[in-house]
Amino acid sequence: MRRTFLFAAAGTILGGRAWAQSFTEAQRAEIVGIMRDALRRDPTILREAFGAIQAAEEREREDAQRGAIEAHRQEIFGVANDPVRGNPRGNVTIVEFFDVRCPYCKRLHAEMKPLLERDRSIRVVMKDLPILGPQSVVASRALLAAQRQGKYGELYDALMGLRGEPTDALIRSEAERVGLDYGRLRGDMDDPAIQRRLDANIALARSLRIEGTPALIIGDTLVPGALPASQIEQMVAAERQQRR
Repeated sequence: MRRTFLFAAAGTILGGRAWAQSFTEAQRAEIVGIMRDALRRDPTILREAFGAIQAAEEREREDAQRGAIEAHRQEIFGVANDPVRGNPRGNVTIVEFFDVRCPYCKRLHAEMKPLLERDRSIRVVMKDLPILGPQSVVASRALLAAQRQGKYGELYDALMGLRGEPTDALIRSEAERVGLDYGRLRGDMDDPAIQRRLDANIALARSLRIEGTPALIIGDTLVPGALPASQIEQMVAAERQQRR
């Protein structure tokens, strides 16, 4: 009862002007005194209050992201020329926003590659999101140019496996190693259409409030960070179950 009163009082205090009009000066002083005394006796009350506020903010953030996913569903899942890994006709789609230079994206790549080999019914839509500097942009342009030669996946695996920076020389070396025509690749990289695709990905990420890479969308859920394969598998299974 005491905790209930304190939380109700705190809510009333946060009401500002309404609170000031509801109580006399003496009553306000008594409420503040009771709250101070309770917090001195049991500081966990404050921790619980902050925890409740954080939980409410997290729910609001998740609801906002779900709403954004629904509003931008076509841009997320339905762009015809987006690169696809795994099974193009898979029964569950994962959308992955990534930057080639991002170490956490490399960690996710190491988790996703064997997962896609185990589960042949996953479709992964790749959204290049070069946010870590000019060389990220160069690498993303190279990947989208490689798609025109049917080797997006091969160059993606090669660049994500690099330990060093994806310099121009390394991009060329890896492109030639996986069988790409580098002269054609280099020309396609400068095509304004490729930059427009990257700009569209960046705009979409902003609309979805994606603040870094990697970020995954499965169903109506957006999850930031490099998830372990086991957690991704659980989310995929839950999405399949929901669709039944």
